[in-house]
Amino acid sequence: MLILLPPSEGKALEGNGPPVGELSFPTLDKPRRRVLTALIKASKRRDALDVLGLTPGLAGELVRNQALRTAATLPAADLYTGVLYDNLSLGTLDDDARRRAEESVLIFSGLWGVLKITDQVPPYRLSMGVNLPPLGGLATFWRPLLSKQLDRVPGLVVDLRSATYTGAWQPGDRSVAVRVFRDGKVVSHMAKATRGEIARALLESGADPATPAELAKIVDALGHSCRLTEPARAARPWTLDVDTA
Repeated sequence: MLILLPPSEGKALEGNGPPVGELSFPTLDKPRRRVLTALIKASKRRDALDVLGLTPGLAGELVRNQALRTAATLPAADLYTGVLYDNLSLGTLDDDARRRAEESVLIFSGLWGVLKITDQVPPYRLSMGVNLPPLGGLATFWRPLLSKQLDRVPGLVVDLRSATYTGAWQPGDRSVAVRVFRDGKVVSHMAKATRGEIARALLESGADPATPAELAKIVDALGHSCRLTEPARAARPWTLDVDTA
């Protein structure tokens, strides 16, 4: 089983580890360097805020981006601090659940492509939705590279990513896209919290669902009403609609 997560905009302010070095999936090192170089250059432009889709209040992120090559790092498990990660609470998992997280959780990133929770990286600001000169749209840039790397990894894929990140890798009909509703409507904050809870429950239970139906039973046991839908056409994901009402 693989559990796919988005990053979070909220991040720890700093780390205390050495500058970024070897990461998981080393065949991605060259494209990672290309994106890093492009991000540093883009962060120095006069129109950097517009290019990176940032508000004036986030201008300090440009300075942080420019220093990424020498910035202190911390594990990805500690870097991301948004609602999903608060509810997943990787730091409070027991040893067995933590080991499962290290094996099965993949965090998608506009800068790094994909990370494991043990990868040491510095705080940064770059969404997968950015059109980054000269590379273009980052989801399009990463898609063939991540497909080559991840298509061969076996097992059911539990997709808890937000829409911005789903385009970077599309696992096809062995994946289940989890959508969260409340009273029939998507509620962003609640969706993030519920996705974090589902990821944690999967890790704590030790379950390794082999089929979408087995996954649906696990989520149903959490007390949520859920509905599993088969793909409408080949190579598309299953969908698991979870109602938190």
